Amino acid sequence: MNRGSSFSSSTTSSLAKRHASVSNSEKIKKRPPLTNLTNHISSLNSSPTLVTCATKVSKAKKEPPPCTTSSAISDNTLLPSLPNLKSNIAVFPSVSISSMDSSPIKSDGMSVSIDESMSSSHSFKSPDIEYLDNTDLSAVDSIDRKTFTNLNISDTTEPEGNTCSRDTLVELEKDDKIVNVDNNYKDPQLCATFACDIYKHLRASEVKKRPSTDFMEKIQKDLKPSMRAILIDWLVEVAEEYRLVPDTLYLTVNYIDRYLSANVMNRQRLQLLGVASMMIASKYEEICAPQVEEFCYITDNTYFKHEVLEMESAVLNFLKFEMTAPTIKCFLRRFVRAAQGVTEAPSLQLECLTNYIAELSLLEYSMLRYAPSLIAASAIFLAKFILFPSMNPWNSTLQHYTLYHPFELCDCVRDLHRLFCCSPNSDLLAIREKYNQHKYKYVAKKYCPPSIPPEYFQN
Repeated sequence: MNRGSSFSSSTTSSLAKRHASVSNSEKIKKRPPLTNLTNHISSLNSSPTLVTCATKVSKAKKEPPPCTTSSAISDNTLLPSLPNLKSNIAVFPSVSISSMDSSPIKSDGMSVSIDESMSSSHSFKSPDIEYLDNTDLSAVDSIDRKTFTNLNISDTTEPEGNTCSRDTLVELEKDDKIVNVDNNYKDPQLCATFACDIYKHLRASEVKKRPSTDFMEKIQKDLKPSMRAILIDWLVEVAEEYRLVPDTLYLTVNYIDRYLSANVMNRQRLQLLGVASMMIASKYEEICAPQVEEFCYITDNTYFKHEVLEMESAVLNFLKFEMTAPTIKCFLRRFVRAAQGVTEAPSLQLECLTNYIAELSLLEYSMLRYAPSLIAASAIFLAKFILFPSMNPWNSTLQHYTLYHPFELCDCVRDLHRLFCCSPNSDLLAIREKYNQHKYKYVAKKYCPPSIPPEYFQN
């Protein structure tokens, strides 16, 4: 069956479905979107002027309130501003207390994942529950036994000699033992029997799918790192509006950077590259990806449908249709599990804080010099330090599963620490406002000590 059949309705009905459950009285105002200043260059010394956002009658015949925003962002150079996110996109629907406080789905007893709560499949209804009486229990037990037999699932734990064999072994201290995080063999989604092989393959392939670390200096003549940061900050808002899974955002940034590593891009078409890359990532990751018309709509129809499709084709052909790429999020799932096995911090708080730090790294062009696995391990290090400043964030369990010694994380951790401390003063607020919400445990408001003790980076 063609996946596109689920989108047989027009863009109008699709947008109406997304906002039908929220009344105008329940909407809350978020940061004003970027203004539509394509093909205009702001003067270096000109002061920001307030421009009323163009309002547009929504598909549900409800007109959003006008908003104001700054028309220029100074960077000591002449910078263009990207086209605006629609004014009704800037007004985000509020979430009821019951939906915000809903417990995340637990994959096992040791870790909690928040990815499921951010899935785009929120519009689907759960199937009706079929209750079984006592006479059916024997049949269920028989099915379970057959399933475990066919999947080679055992109730017993594998011996230690067969758990996560690696080429590089970690030297253990007498009082610091490795916690086995691959001991749940009943959950097939955890892939306990070959999880180590999966991440060993990801570590090998991340080198092949990394963008250039100096494309701004060598390839791009009309772009600056600040323009890339503005684009990604806007894409974070788009991902939140359409409730895309985190992997979609990380893949989008990966496609943008890989394409810019070898293709000269005009600043007026930078946002076109952004929405085309997000559309590709959505088709790869999402159950229900937004339509191409919706990506045109959020750019205030700055680009036509055929332009987005042409850019999509250009990106796909340049990447040779190799859409799978190890991102920071891929490694975070593994590393957070390892961290939760030994820490006393609330699991959801640690995971949210780690995700916040990792997303801050997406804005910084200079962070491209670090491998995704290194950034993920450094985010775990910094998150644990913020939660427990008096405790050494690293241990043998994290060293065993990340394959990084603490001294290898030093430079990356200090750069992430700088980003975390400077984020309150940044003009790019999308990520900070995102993680200032209750569902993310307000981790953006966490206090971070001004310095990290040097002894934490020693073995």
